[in-house]
Amino acid sequence: MKRTIISLVCALFAPLAFAQTSTTTTEETTSTKPATTSETTTSTTYTTGAVSTYEPGKTIVVKSDEGPVSFALGTAARIVNGAGKVVTAPLRAGQKVRVYYTGPTESRTVERVIVED
Repeated sequence: MKRTIISLVCALFAPLAFAQTSTTTTEETTSTKPATTSETTTSTTYTTGAVSTYEPGKTIVVKSDEGPVSFALGTAARIVNGAGKVVTAPLRAGQKVRVYYTGPTESRTVERVIVED
């Protein structure tokens, strides 16, 4: 009888002895904003014209109806043809392009150039 009781007690405590404990840590981060905030929205616009000068990875100047317009080529700028295929050849002066860009006049950044020829 003693053996049976001891066996039952051991059987009841064995799962507790091998159970793993779990801890969950929650970290909460707060940040404060300055009293005055300004919100800038960017919209993509485009200019159509002929390439005047082109420096791969740096700048492109397009002669449009408004005159020559200079753009900075960002690292994400893509140059594609009308079908959407990437153009690997450098742009030539006189090629007709459509330049999609963001940013104000003094810092226009190209997102995509579509070669229309």
